[in-house]
Amino acid sequence: MAEAVKIPEKLYFKIGEVSDITGVKPYVLRYWESEFNIVRPSKSASNQRLYKRREVEMILEIKRLLYEEKFTIAGAKKVLQEHSAPAKEEQLSLPLTDKNAQEALQHLRKEIQAIKKLVELQ
Repeated sequence: MAEAVKIPEKLYFKIGEVSDITGVKPYVLRYWESEFNIVRPSKSASNQRLYKRREVEMILEIKRLLYEEKFTIAGAKKVLQEHSAPAKEEQLSLPLTDKNAQEALQHLRKEIQAIKKLVELQ
């Protein structure tokens, strides 16, 4: 049984950070990007991969499915698709209210600020 992994409270992670957090080598992370469409990091101005927290969580789940549950890549894709389909349907049926819109805007503002900080560091 795998121990729980603590993911730092950040909006974006570079590939080296994701590798350290997940215990997966960077070349494997890049390969998984080509195999699993749920792992699509954005790129910074300097072309560095920037993973969102949700993508780090998905990488941990992919690692669990492949290494602990012994699924093939095709089998892991199928499991992940089955789990994500109901969530998408629930998201689509969510009515857009002022509160939902305000929360979405606050989330976007935080993401933009995080990207701005990353760009300024470069």
